[in-house]
Amino acid sequence: MENNEKFSNSKELIAYLCEQFPACFIAEGEARPLKIGIFQDLATRLAEDPRVSKTLLRSALRQYTSSWRYLHGVKAGAIRVDLDGNECGILTEEHVTHAKQALKESKDKVFASRRRPEGEKPNKPRRPARPKVDAATLVVGQAVKVVVGKAPVPATVREVVKEDIQVELATGMVVRVKADRIVL
Repeated sequence: MENNEKFSNSKELIAYLCEQFPACFIAEGEARPLKIGIFQDLATRLAEDPRVSKTLLRSALRQYTSSWRYLHGVKAGAIRVDLDGNECGILTEEHVTHAKQALKESKDKVFASRRRPEGEKPNKPRRPARPKVDAATLVVGQAVKVVVGKAPVPATVREVVKEDIQVELATGMVVRVKADRIVL
């Protein structure tokens, strides 16, 4: 029985293309340059396959041809191939230059984020510090906000036992939190 569920991402579709067209698409190693206009050939060949949408096909093809292993294969003297592995012309110098530039820019972007001057830490946005709340200052019935997840939500203090504060959220849910989760 065949799976008729649509492909949900480019990675799945690329794996499928490697299975269906092994003389053209490869999963590992240096990829071969593809025929110009191969999208239309793929769209025609896969038109009856309910799992493949043209939108995802275009996206998967873009991902495949932007990968470092594909760009490494775009070099002087390399020959383009069609879906069946047939030769479809030699790469032009313009295409080789474009691939080298795209590869350089992609690698520079990745490695720039990894390289930092010695002793420099990554710039992470910091959340402003919440003022500390002393549990002893809270009273039953007091309106407060409780940090649930990332955002504070309105609540009412129901009980205070040392550092444990029982609050009722605006939704009616009652929870027990520590004082550091309370915002006045």
